[in-house]
Amino acid sequence: MYAIIGAGPMGLSMARNLQKVGLPFVGFEIHSDVGGLWDIDSPTSTMYESAHLISSKRMTEFAEFPMGDDVATYPHHRELKKYFRDYASKFDLYGHFEFNTEVVNVEKEEGGWRVTTRRGDETRSQIFAGVMICNGTLHEPHQPKLPGEFSGTVMHSSDYKSPDVFRGKRVLMVGCGNSGADITVDAVHHAASVDLSVRRGYYFMPKFLLGKPIDTFGGKLPLPRRIKQIVDTMLIRAVLGKPSDYGLPDPDYRIYESHPVMNSLLLHHAGHGDVRVRNDIDHCEGYTVTFKNGDQANYDVILQATGYALHYPFISKDNLNWQGASPQLYLNAFHPQYDNLFLMGMVEATGLGWEGRNKQAELVALYLYQLERGAVSAQRFHQTKKARATHQLNGGYNYLKLDRMAYYVNKDEYLSAVLKHIRELKQDMASPAAELAQ
Repeated sequence: MYAIIGAGPMGLSMARNLQKVGLPFVGFEIHSDVGGLWDIDSPTSTMYESAHLISSKRMTEFAEFPMGDDVATYPHHRELKKYFRDYASKFDLYGHFEFNTEVVNVEKEEGGWRVTTRRGDETRSQIFAGVMICNGTLHEPHQPKLPGEFSGTVMHSSDYKSPDVFRGKRVLMVGCGNSGADITVDAVHHAASVDLSVRRGYYFMPKFLLGKPIDTFGGKLPLPRRIKQIVDTMLIRAVLGKPSDYGLPDPDYRIYESHPVMNSLLLHHAGHGDVRVRNDIDHCEGYTVTFKNGDQANYDVILQATGYALHYPFISKDNLNWQGASPQLYLNAFHPQYDNLFLMGMVEATGLGWEGRNKQAELVALYLYQLERGAVSAQRFHQTKKARATHQLNGGYNYLKLDRMAYYVNKDEYLSAVLKHIRELKQDMASPAAELAQ
């Protein structure tokens, strides 16, 4: 019996793939239903009311469970909560999960892993043949301490749910990733004033180009990396101009070397003066913030959209081969020594979508299936993952040296490796491959 931790997109796809190969499993979910991050009512969700997908539905959905034509191109989070509930119902996954159950400890035992769970006042400990950690990467806020003492309200984007908190307030946003841009746009319509403090430049992209989702362009004719960077930079500049045209700093790195911001509305509001762009913070005193260029302004609220830290509090970092900012695992999932512990979904890439993560889950399920049968393909894969745990699948891109980029991969190189291993494992399946597709 295998244990799955979490019933979000990764946990559900892991369950579905174990189901396909006939391996027994049970899932543990801290909330009362499936959906993970995309269920705003979950205690671990960092969702906010205005949130939508930043990739289009056709580039994100599971291949065997497409979203309906009536669903918007960039769905609202409540549509996605329904999508995952429908997915779990369609494939009879609900009965495999124990809800309102928190995993509090996972430790190595002879021949497996002891998983301790808590439900209400009841604590239970069970030994499993293997564990798939699927609890996501966007739960634990990374919130640096502000320099000095600020007398107003300080919050992280993980605490943000509704723009009502900004009503009539002087707001300073810190950070401009996708959530930061979204929340800044929300604040414009409710706050007395909105300023945005940024340390570095970002590439901004519109969600639509020529009436089509921008992430659907260019897939049929892959370009060499450097040419793609040049062409896409020129295209975005032709459509939106440069960030500096709107008062924002221009990036000092090439496009795709950090995750782009899928939000052109922020540029619109910056260009209209609804958002004032500020320098990095030097220090705070009372309600006054002094920036590193010497400017000062007063605020009631500071919201830090400063990202998230990888967080697996129920298991020792030593058991995850943690080195530096993240675990070092082959394909971001496979431990170099253990054949029964998998860190699922710790992978970010432009355009990977849930189907790309589903392929990661398929590879894990096939590997376990073949291991049980002593297949030569599984033995070969074991040697590969042992030797290549630190191999970087970056496609030649020079990703920024940031903690949040530590588990970033190039989609094409990553999927190419995953699909290659899937083909190899399927070639000597003991049962017909057709059975696995049912």
